Amino acid sequence: MREATQETRATRRLAPAAVPWLLSLPALLLFAAVLVIPLIMTILLSFHDWSQYGGIKPVLILKNWREIWSDPYYAEMFLRTFRIAALVTLVTALVGAPEAYILNRMRPPWRGLFVLVLLGPLLISVVARTLGWALLFGGRTGVVNAALINLHLIASPIPFMFTETGIVVALVHVLMPFMVLAVWTALQRLDPQIENAAASLGAGHLTILRRVILPQVVPGMLSGGIIVFALAASAFATPAIIGGRRLKVAATLAYDEFLNTLNWPLGAAVAVLLLVVLVAIVVTANRLTERRYAEVLG
Repeated sequence: MREATQETRATRRLAPAAVPWLLSLPALLLFAAVLVIPLIMTILLSFHDWSQYGGIKPVLILKNWREIWSDPYYAEMFLRTFRIAALVTLVTALVGAPEAYILNRMRPPWRGLFVLVLLGPLLISVVARTLGWALLFGGRTGVVNAALINLHLIASPIPFMFTETGIVVALVHVLMPFMVLAVWTALQRLDPQIENAAASLGAGHLTILRRVILPQVVPGMLSGGIIVFALAASAFATPAIIGGRRLKVAATLAYDEFLNTLNWPLGAAVAVLLLVVLVAIVVTANRLTERRYAEVLG
């Protein structure tokens, strides 16, 4: 009788611990089915061989990885990818941080109106939004270029299509909300009376900006920068439309290898390398962000 009672008590102790796992099991199975298993298959595919007439050969070799590391063409693609992502992150930080500070100082209903304007680009399809930029600056037929030429303000169209500048501008347009919201969240922890207290003690505007506001903004900029950089480096539709086939990035390169060249193993190697580099950058930046938050809160 005592043994049965002890077994029942042990079961009752284990039951609450098992409930979260049982409730999470459907989501874990779905996560494994749609992400983990395809990712493992892609990694294995990157080690397979491929020939134009024989197709994919299920053998484990390092041919694709050697080709990526030895051919400067792939180095150029990845360098362009991360250069564009870094420029997008820098521009969104320089523009988004002041915008978030102004948004934080606004009062209703103006704040809600400008938040809606800020989130506007996210409510439009990425293809429609990018094609809109192409219609505005697409050579001499673009609306803005044609108007400026007719007004004799410029002699030739503003170069936008098939340029890194065009890709950066289009990506900044859509990724700006992520930076602004991240900085705005960090600024909401700042008591507005601290600025008044600093001013009453004789601190100037630059001193308040440097000693009071900036330390609160930097963690939000780092958090937003992680999101913006990852999304910009892995973007496909915007670089494909604005950059075209002449200005490829890692995502469009992997797409071409999969669907145009049909060299799936090489495309898988490009995709896996992009993922590994992004994960390493994001993890490193996340540690710096956590350290910065600890310094601010400490």
